[in-house]
Amino acid sequence: MEDLSLLIDLHKPGYRQGPGGDAQTELALRLTTCDVNADLRVADIGCGTGASTLFLATTLKNAHVTAIDLLPDFLVTLTQRAGEQGLATRISTQTCSMDDLPFSDAQLDLIWSEGAVYNIGFETGIQLWRRFLKPRGFLAVSEITWTTASRPEAIQSYWDAAYPEIATASEKIGILERHGYTPLGYLILPEECWTTGYYQPLQDRFPDFLARHEHSEAAQAIVAAEEEEIALYQRYKDFFSYGFYIAQKSE
Repeated sequence: MEDLSLLIDLHKPGYRQGPGGDAQTELALRLTTCDVNADLRVADIGCGTGASTLFLATTLKNAHVTAIDLLPDFLVTLTQRAGEQGLATRISTQTCSMDDLPFSDAQLDLIWSEGAVYNIGFETGIQLWRRFLKPRGFLAVSEITWTTASRPEAIQSYWDAAYPEIATASEKIGILERHGYTPLGYLILPEECWTTGYYQPLQDRFPDFLARHEHSEAAQAIVAAEEEEIALYQRYKDFFSYGFYIAQKSE
């Protein structure tokens, strides 16, 4: 529990809790073909402190966005940022697990999830969430993805252990099709989404984080683990990234 509290403390100040970028969120939204002026019901699942939530609420002029996260501390930050941006009336938050969502069948026009579905697995997530979408409703999910047909054994072994559902885009698209979705688009997050968008701000917070926790062993271990992840990405970035999958619920 102490480690979780420390992780929250490290990541809560971040604009993002994983790789991403507003430009990629904008492109994925365009690929859904949503009417940005329509009265839409949107869920952002695994929203963190709300980078994508705030973008969606700003861009979809008449939408209401429900932001879902398991960690209430992140939602407190999101709520504060929504108030500062004049979006408080169009964003609500729910603290719950992504496999136990508080929606009715066919309630949502759009389900969004950036870098979070791995918590329950891509196939489980898109299968569970489908019933909440209206007929012809849209899904946009980013998911860790192999970007080459083969890769070095070291990175293959790492991801096989960390997240066995990692696969190529063609395999992920096939899963969407088997579970009643029509694929509309796919894009790969570029390197800056990992570096300037996520890793560099994270590294900038390390000194203050360690100071707040008096350089405790637990705090140092968390920083070491983050640095190891960053080094792994830098070494093997040609072989994996997040893929953004955009699809529509089939009739």
